[in-house]
Amino acid sequence: MKTKFAIGCLVQWYEVDIIGEYVDSLSDAIDGYNGDVLIDFTICMNQDLEKCIDDSKLEDCRKKILSTVTNVKCTANITTDLVTVSDYRREFNSNYCERADVLIWGESDAILPKQMFVVLDSLHQQVKDNNPKYLGFFGGCKMWDASWKQLEHPDFTGKPFIEGDIENWWSLRYTMTKDEMNVINDKTDELDVSVVSPHKFNGCGLVISSEVIKAGVNIPKSVFFVHEDTAFMHMTNKVLGDIPQFVIRNILLVHNRKHPNKRMYIKGEEGIEKTNTGAQRAVHGWYSKANKMCEQNYINMFNPNYKSYTWEDVWK
Repeated sequence: MKTKFAIGCLVQWYEVDIIGEYVDSLSDAIDGYNGDVLIDFTICMNQDLEKCIDDSKLEDCRKKILSTVTNVKCTANITTDLVTVSDYRREFNSNYCERADVLIWGESDAILPKQMFVVLDSLHQQVKDNNPKYLGFFGGCKMWDASWKQLEHPDFTGKPFIEGDIENWWSLRYTMTKDEMNVINDKTDELDVSVVSPHKFNGCGLVISSEVIKAGVNIPKSVFFVHEDTAFMHMTNKVLGDIPQFVIRNILLVHNRKHPNKRMYIKGEEGIEKTNTGAQRAVHGWYSKANKMCEQNYINMFNPNYKSYTWEDVWK
């Protein structure tokens, strides 16, 4: 029996101009797989954190995103509530762990390999009996430092870190296309699958056996904004120990984390270099505060004497 997948993605209204690339790649991956894939989107129109330049543009964003995501057969929820990536992924895990065999965290700035579901089906069929609780990850683009090398696609390994480089395809700030990714992945004849221990991953394209969630692992509610991937890793280790994390290194999943169209039409961010998402976020006083509070919350999540920060603390 084919593996049943669920893949979920949160789309903030200002990601309107990048979500089409994710949906296009998802459609290719679905076309290449003859099993079941449940597709979930939440479209967040909330402006508590970032405000749109005007109401008419916000409505344009809503219509365009909804039209784009429904190009694939999916469940699409539109909300005006404040929903962060931590909130979304926590609920996605809970809602789909009993409906699918394997969960995948999608991301609006990701480009998915067309081989994704076929490769993950093969992996799941091989390990489900002896290792029903496992994590998975594809080879990635170059990350922030050399500690991520074990997760890099081999074509990126050995390439230098050049600060601010947006021209070379292997650089941190380069925005890769689906066609460029396909050229790399089409060279792969035999999969390079390894086990990473201790665990190391980010949230873009994380693969989770549903048995992991059924066993009680999830993102703590104290992690209310970001760092949900690291918190999830710590929870996995605490509840289940060092379960296998399989990495398919020579199949590339693109994470365009510095995409120039990632944050569009946000009031106060006009005129800031669009490949510098850090500078864009920095204009909002709440961002660094919420980021730091979530970091402290996950660091202290098993400390019985620690009281977690909340959004109320951010606004003080």
